[in-house]
Parts: sequence; structure tokens; C-alpha cells
Amino acid sequence: MTWWLVEVALTGADPDLVARSLVTLTGHAVEERDTLVLGYAADQAAAGAARAGLTAQFGAALTITTRPVPETDWTTAWREGLAVRTVGRLRLGPSWLLTPGPDTVVIDPEMAFGSGEHGSTRGALLLLDRFLVPGSRVVDLGSGSGILTIAAVKLGARSALGIEVDEEAVPVSDANAVANAATERTRFLVGDAAVLAPLAGPADVVVSNILRNVNQTLLEPIVAALAPGGIAIFAGMEEAEAPLFRPVLIDRGFDILAETVDQGWWSVAVLRPVNG
Repeated sequence: MTWWLVEVALTGADPDLVARSLVTLTGHAVEERDTLVLGYAADQAAAGAARAGLTAQFGAALTITTRPVPETDWTTAWREGLAVRTVGRLRLGPSWLLTPGPDTVVIDPEMAFGSGEHGSTRGALLLLDRFLVPGSRVVDLGSGSGILTIAAVKLGARSALGIEVDEEAVPVSDANAVANAATERTRFLVGDAAVLAPLAGPADVVVSNILRNVNQTLLEPIVAALAPGGIAIFAGMEEAEAPLFRPVLIDRGFDILAETVDQGWWSVAVLRPVNG
């Protein structure tokens, strides 16, 4: 179906009156932009009728143009906003823009969270890239799409375990591991991170890209999961939450190693003291 745009340039008429009239004439919502009112008609005849109706009501106070709007396949048009991103040593992107490889993580947007388009995911990945030592054992809490779990093995982790409370996310993460040839060193489990994280240890790195209150609740399970001298990476928090969470980490005995902010999302890497 080809829609027709009815573009009304205001040269003296009240924009609210014009907008209401255009809604009545077309039966569709309209958009106001400065001195323009934009509406859509179902076809050329309907656009002509709307133009005639507005001219009859407002005369020379309007300049009206109509034109067809190119048909858009909205099932694929949303892809245009996605891009390949480079974070540290890795490139992230959807399958129609990026080919799987040793330095790429290919994730198509799904119901499960995490495609590299969100600042908290990129912040966690940037810190993971900086502090993960090849051969490390990694536990990813709130693993979602599996992007950080998969990235960990791409960065050299010996093994990476993703734990997710949402059982619908795990088939997505399993499929992403297959697509990225990362199944040998990754595994995904459904369950409560507070229970499973300590059982998954000792880990050299634990990543928790969740909400601040959940991160705070998981502090003790994370400590239990970490090997002495291990690193925890917390993300999923807005920059304004940093002053609230930073003292909690310090009070628990963590040493802050680095912080990063990406589009307002704050991430932090901390060290569990050897004797802590």
C-alpha cells in the first residue's frame, strides 16, 4: 500500500485548527513541525480530497502539496539504525553487517538483552577487554543474549559461564554461541545468580551487567564466586548511581581499578583483595 503525504505550509492559519481539520479529513493522526502540518492519506484520491477540504476552509492561508510516500517494509527497516561497533579489540554487529570471526561478536537483536547497542553492554565489554587475562575463568551474571560470555572467550578466556534468570533468553544465547563458534568454551544456565554464582567459582572474572539494586544484592555471592585477586565488573547503572554504588564497593573491601561511562551508563571494575 502506498500512502500519500499531505504537507501543509502555514502562511497565516492557526496550526491547531489546521491539524484538527486534517485529522478529520484523513482519519489519521498528524504531525506538527514548526510552520508545517503533515498528514497521511490512504491513496491519491484521499489526498486530493483532503487538499480540497483544507482549501475550502482556509483558502490562501495555506500552501498544500501532496505526494506519494515510498513503500517501506517495516519488518526490515528497523535494521537501518544498527551499525558495526568496535569496542576494545572486538567488533560487534548483526549478521547482515558482520561476518563471524576471531575478533568479532555477531549478535542479532532478539528478545534477550545485549547486542552492543546499549551503553551498559559496551561499558562492561570495554572493561572486560582491559582486564581479562588469557586463560581466565569467567562468570557472566544476567547473561541475556550471551554477548559478554561469548566476548570473554573471544578475548581468550579458558571458559565462560552465563547465568540468566529468564529461561527464554538461554535458547537465544545458545544459538549465538553456535553462530560465533564459541560453544566449546561457553555454557549457559537458567537460575538464581545468588545461588549459582558461588557454585560456579572460583572465577577469575565475574561480570554483572544488571541493575544497581541487584548488583548490590549479589555482592556476597560474587565475592564467594571470585578467586582471591579476582576481578568483578559491574554495569547496568546510570552515571548518577555511581556515587551510590562506589562507597558500597569500597566498604566491602574491593579496590576500584577503573570506571567508564558510555552514553550515561556507568561501569566499574574492582579487585577482590587476595586476603579479602
